[in-house]
Amino acid sequence: QVQLVESGGGLVQAGDSLRLSCAASGFIFSNYGMGWFRQAPGKEREFVAAINWSGDYTYYADSVKGRFTISRDNAKNTVFLQMNGLKPADTAVYYCAVKRVGRWYSLDRNEYDYWGQGTQVTVSS
Repeated sequence: QVQLVESGGGLVQAGDSLRLSCAASGFIFSNYGMGWFRQAPGKEREFVAAINWSGDYTYYADSVKGRFTISRDNAKNTVFLQMNGLKPADTAVYYCAVKRVGRWYSLDRNEYDYWGQGTQVTVSS
């Protein structure tokens, strides 16, 4: 069965960095686009970044552009989110997801097939 397991979250101070990982299994990882979303308390789950099957193309939300970098290692079935210059507004549960149908990315969470359980990122000021 499809499994996505996020790790790497934690409590950091503003300006610090974190690297999130998402280990995938149960499907042919190298065939599909992957995305990162986040959800803050009381808010909708929002798109953060996406990467195509090969890693050649990426797309970012404006709020993280220039600070976050998405990458993938198809040999290890893992997608990463390097987060630099963290701000308190980045505090949220971060989720990875796989998109197996249609275009390699979407800003709409409903177009992603499977999700991980999430990892908490808390940025203090």
